[in-house]
Amino acid sequence: MKVITLCGSTKFKKQFNQTNAFLTLQGNIVISVAFFEQSEGLEITKEQADILGEVHFRKIDISDEIFVIDVNGYIGDSTKKEIEYAEKKGKVIRYYSNGEIPQKSLN
Repeated sequence: MKVITLCGSTKFKKQFNQTNAFLTLQGNIVISVAFFEQSEGLEITKEQADILGEVHFRKIDISDEIFVIDVNGYIGDSTKKEIEYAEKKGKVIRYYSNGEIPQKSLN
């Protein structure tokens, strides 16, 4: 059983949920984002964004790997930092765009 942290833009809520379900059904412990501020139109302050970033780094620390939700190859600045952090920590990094997750809904 692996611990996997999902990383990526919060505008991809559907893909996060889809990936979370798929990986969990494979017997993994999946850690996701706190909420989807971009896809839900929530406003957060710079201080709150910084806190969320630090929390996500700690999630990466306790994970065996990260799974990057890079729909159509999109990777934003925050996700780039998370990937760099995971690389420095020696974590396995997998990508949604590699087609490992079935594109159909698991609902």
